Amino acid sequence: MNKTVLIACLLLAATAARAADDPDALRLQARMGVLRGDPSLGRMAAFEQMEAQQAIAALADARRSERAGALYLAERRVEIAENAAVAEAARRELDSLDRQHNALLLRAARRDAERARQEAERLRIQSQIQAEETERLRLEAEAEAAARSDAEQALSTVAGKQTAQLSAARRKEAALARQEAELVSGAKLPPSSFESRGEVFALPAAGFASGKGALTPEGKAAASALAAYLQIGKRGNVRVQAFDQDAKRAQARADAVKAALVAGGMPAARIQAAGRRAAATPQVAAEVVVAQ
Repeated sequence: MNKTVLIACLLLAATAARAADDPDALRLQARMGVLRGDPSLGRMAAFEQMEAQQAIAALADARRSERAGALYLAERRVEIAENAAVAEAARRELDSLDRQHNALLLRAARRDAERARQEAERLRIQSQIQAEETERLRLEAEAEAAARSDAEQALSTVAGKQTAQLSAARRKEAALARQEAELVSGAKLPPSSFESRGEVFALPAAGFASGKGALTPEGKAAASALAAYLQIGKRGNVRVQAFDQDAKRAQARADAVKAALVAGGMPAARIQAAGRRAAATPQVAAEVVVAQ
């Protein structure tokens, strides 16, 4: 039993004996009894309940000249104990609801990410089948010189549509994985773009200590979110490139990002880190390139 609760219980027993002939003390003691007997509120606000019991005991022992002040204080202490118990119960209920809400969001994000991965795999297989069919049609077209141009144009159009669909599916998968990673890590991912070399995340200058190679708390949080993202869906190898006019500092910054990703659970063998002697900007002081 909580020490404060035990003291309150002892005070309750002692006060009951002293308040036997005091109607105000009995009335306030009855209110405390109702509060303590409530299954949802009885264990809340133990300190405030103890203070209320002390005030009731002081009322029962008060002299006639001190009674008005003691009664006012005891009534306020009882009221504070009641309100504090209700407020603490509400806070605990709110905390419980917040935890349930976050769990539901995480479950939904994971479910959607899995669906997106399945859709991407389906489109990949469909694209492979289409590629094989394209090759077959191309060989047939060689034997049909008159229709060769039209066949190749049609095939190019179909292949372009498949590539666009696959790219859209990958972007959707990445967006859902981004949501899951931010929920898991509790931090925001840095902005990214899709380029021919892969998905590129840009770490701002604020992610590094001024004039140093170390990460700031903001940079560490971004790296933690990146590590969670890179482990979702088993993404490809990663290349870290940092920029600074000082080549050694640029390399130190690249190494710091790699170390943070490894600390977040990424295998070191999948990460390459290199510094580049070039001017960093407030928006881009380092890049993390994820191979497609």
